[in-house]
Parts: sequence; C-alpha cells; structure tokens
Amino acid sequence: MSLFVSNAEDAMRRALKLAERGIGLVEPNPAVGAVIINEDGRILGEGWHERFGGPHAEVMALQQAGTAARGATLVVTLEPCCHFGQTPPCTQSVLQAAIRRVIVATIDPATHARGLGIAELRAGGVEVDVGLCAVEAQKLIAPFQKLLVTGRPWVHAKWAMTLDGKIASTSGKSQWISNEASRQVVHRLRGRMDAILVGLGTVIADDPLLTVRPPGQRVPTRIVLDSTAQTPLRSQLGCTARSVPTMLVVTRSAPRQRCVALAATGAEILVISEDSNGHPDLRVLLAELGRRRMTNVLVEGGGQVLGGCFDQAVVDEVHAFIAPKVIGGSTAPSPVAGIGWPEMSDAISLEELSVEMLRGDLYLRGRIARNVERTGS
Repeated sequence: MSLFVSNAEDAMRRALKLAERGIGLVEPNPAVGAVIINEDGRILGEGWHERFGGPHAEVMALQQAGTAARGATLVVTLEPCCHFGQTPPCTQSVLQAAIRRVIVATIDPATHARGLGIAELRAGGVEVDVGLCAVEAQKLIAPFQKLLVTGRPWVHAKWAMTLDGKIASTSGKSQWISNEASRQVVHRLRGRMDAILVGLGTVIADDPLLTVRPPGQRVPTRIVLDSTAQTPLRSQLGCTARSVPTMLVVTRSAPRQRCVALAATGAEILVISEDSNGHPDLRVLLAELGRRRMTNVLVEGGGQVLGGCFDQAVVDEVHAFIAPKVIGGSTAPSPVAGIGWPEMSDAISLEELSVEMLRGDLYLRGRIARNVERTGS
C-alpha cells in the first residue's frame, strides 16, 4: 500500500524520525534521514544512514525510488555531501537521478562541506530550499556539530537518586536505588555511547562492570579517573580489560610500578596533566577523546566527578532517574558535588525536557540551557 504525506513538513518530520534510527550506529558521522515524494505527496522512497561507512540516507532513498525519482522532490535532514569520504558524494547521485527539487533542513556544519553540496545541486539545475524544521534537525546533529566545532564529545551526565536526592546511603550502599525498568533504559543509553566515565571512588565502592547488557549498538570504552593508579587489579574492570576496552586516566604522580601492573591487565594507561585539585584535567581528557573521534560520552559519577563536570561546564545533557524512596542522612552523598554556585540565580537549567514514568521511577532528561556566561561546552 502506498504511503502519502500531506506536505513537505510532514515529509521532513518523517525523515527526522528515520534519522533517529541511526543514532549509536553512525557516529562519528551525523544521523540523517531522507524521503522522496512526488507532487501528490506519495512516498517513492526513503532511507536513513544506517551505519558508519554505509550508504547515506539520500542514496538509500534513491535506490528505493528507482526511476520514479525523476522529477520528484528529495526531503533530507542534512545538506547532501559533495565530497568523497567513506562513500561517494551524494550530490552526484541526486543529479544522476534527475531529482527536480531538494528540501534541506540544515546545512552541513563541517568546514569542508558547509554549503558546497547545496551550491553544486543548484549549479546542476536543481531547485534547493533550506531551513524546513531546521531547529529539530540541528538538535539531532548536536553531538556531531559539537565534535566538529570544539573537538570534544557530547557529554551526558547520568545518575540515579532517591526522592530526597541521595545516590547512596550513609554507609555508602547504592544498589539498588532505581528499579529494573530504569536500569534497562540505562543499558540502552550506554549502548549508543563511545565511552562511560567514572571516578576511582565508584570503582572502589561498587566494583562495577560498566558494560552494556544485552549488547547495544556500540561497545563503549570504560574510563576511570584514577590520579594515582589505584584501581584494584582484581576488580571487574581489571579482570575484563582484555575483552572490553578500558582506559585508566592517571596523572604524572601515579607510581610507575602501579601503571605497569594495571597495563598488564590489558587496560590503556593515559597520562594527562592535573587540574588545580591534582585530578586529571577533564578538558584535556575530553579533547583527547575528541581527537579519537568519540562523539558521545556518558559520565556515571559519582558526585565528585559529576560535580567537576558541572563546575567546568562540560555537561551537555542530563539523564536523572528518581526513585520513590527516601533514605535520609545528612552525610549521604548527593549526585552533584564539586564547588557549585553561591546563588540560586546561578543554577544550571535544563531545556527540551522529557519526563517518563518507568514502573514507579521517574526518568527526567534534558539538555543544558546555554547562558552567555556558560560557554565552556
């Protein structure tokens, strides 16, 4: 049965939903979706970028449409590429298919591509319109754009806490605050990350495995901020470092013998400069992860690590799981420690909020609202 859309905006929103299917599979490329329609709004072909190195969304849609694409309209969430990368340029495929009109949500932010694909299509006689659903498309490619512009990955901060804002009891116990449904969501989130970051305190207290169960789209590198190389050799991380990518981030004060012993487990030992507190400098670390083309990094805490991330304004997105439990205790830790801000007016705000009930737990997700004073990320 043929599918129809009422107008170009409906086609673009369909393309945006298609693009989301590639999240976690296409990085460090952007997620892109495409729909080809005729004058009556009938969908002739559609596609999305399914995996890194695979065909782009426009090519998938053109292949599905076949010869029916001649004279039709291509609706695509990102400017078609005009350069050779992992695949040939999409602009040539569009021109060869004799597409009459292309509607682009947003231009490609890459300096080697920005506007050039649109210019090539127009030079080839194709009518090109830009800007339909641009805000939504830019949100979709925000991690890709941040990596291009800043050289650092998109940072997700995640924590689970009780209703009274505690991530552990006064004795340090934290298993389990959230329920099974919440933990399933966390594993899906992990499954589209390039790395999961924790501090040594979390490793000592919880001995986490930090893997994706069941396996997801990606196998994230497990990263521990461990200034003096104190991660236990027989921890779950140490015992599995040969089978799951593991990185221990140390400073120059780390004893060489400990670094050698931990490296023997299969873990990578990354030595970076210290911040003013003697800890591995987060900005230096993120720049290194960006150099390695990591697009999404999940920070799972604890409170000091998350606090440091917020203090240095490197967090882009928050995932908070709130359990309907009260544990109390003036010394029980909260999710975000660090220095903080003296005035409530300085508090970090979230935007683009979504709230979901997970069998009693509350899952709140949002992006950091960027004030002019906070441009660190």
